[in-house]
Amino acid sequence: MPHDHGDDAPPHSLLPPDPALRVKALETLLTRKGLIDPAALDEIIEIYAHKVGPRNGAAVVARAWTDPDFRKRLLEDATEAVAEMGFTGRQGEHVVAVENTPEQHNMVVCTLCSCYPWPLLGIPPGWYKSDAYRARAVREPRRVLAEFGVTLPEGQRVRVWDSTAEVRYLVLPMRPVGTDGLDANALAALVSRDAMIGTALVEAPA
Repeated sequence: MPHDHGDDAPPHSLLPPDPALRVKALETLLTRKGLIDPAALDEIIEIYAHKVGPRNGAAVVARAWTDPDFRKRLLEDATEAVAEMGFTGRQGEHVVAVENTPEQHNMVVCTLCSCYPWPLLGIPPGWYKSDAYRARAVREPRRVLAEFGVTLPEGQRVRVWDSTAEVRYLVLPMRPVGTDGLDANALAALVSRDAMIGTALVEAPA
């Protein structure tokens, strides 16, 4: 048959073309070889997808909005500042916070792969890892932002930060007008993962 492979076929050629099926096939193969424990893998995914998620990052943003001293420390040394809140670990060893202002909007991309501050934002979304986002975010950031529904004022410049294995970025969004009476928990609930990547704005509650 046209798709039969000989014994010397490279391993990747035996995997299905659909990404989700490829992941499942690799997981099955590694499990059979005793290299991974499915239960442990499920627990890791559960932690980052649901328990960590973007909630840690949102808590950092809310504290920066309500605590000027913390905001100063966050912008000077984000790694130390987020460690104060217990947010450390793999993929979050070196974090830099960049603040959105009326003059500058910040946006994060990893042009080489998908470097991302996992302890703060959880698992990176699929679009962040896509070739299209990685290429276009640098070349035409305003157009990419518009596709996310973000239209910036004409005079507000866009700065794109290229995340790497050495440095990962957290965008500190602007606090929305009309939220002066909200406490840190209520503010954190307004902050989305995308706002901390720079592909969304934080809106005041209706």
